[in-house]
Order: sequence, then structure tokens, then C-alpha cells
Amino acid sequence: MPYYVYMLKSISHVNIKTYVGYSTNYKKRLLKHNHGKGAKATRGYKWIVIYKKLFFIKSKALKFEYQLKKNRKKRLTILQDYNDYKS
Repeated sequence: MPYYVYMLKSISHVNIKTYVGYSTNYKKRLLKHNHGKGAKATRGYKWIVIYKKLFFIKSKALKFEYQLKKNRKKRLTILQDYNDYKS
């Protein structure tokens, strides 16, 4: 079974917020986040996926998710890469 670690960027507020999570279906999970059914930290925001990484071993996905959640520098790099790509 595939596992995805993903990073979201808020699009509904002036202040940019990011969120990192994991799921077996990141598209369905994004819909839940955008309808207020996702994690508590995502409620009240609209989101887009700016990064995803595929894993085939759940423990590796969870380990990477934890590392990405804690590594603000890496998250900022991903955000900057996304912004550079979009401009």
C-alpha cells in the first residue's frame, strides 16, 4: 500500500501557514482538510498541496513526516521552491 507524506500551504488567509501530514490518499485527505474535517490545526483554512513524497513502508513514511514537521528550515525550502516554481 502506498503512503504519502505531504505538505500543505494555506491560501485563504494573509498569513501563510503550512501543514505536514501523511495519508494513503492525499487527495481525499486534502478534501477533508478543506471541509474542516481534517486535523484541528487545519480548520478554518483552505489548502493546496505543495509537496508530496511516496513511501511503500508505513514506518518510513511516519519517520519522514515527523522529521519534516520538526525541520522548519526544510519546510521553508519547500515553500520557497514552490513559490519559485509558480513565479
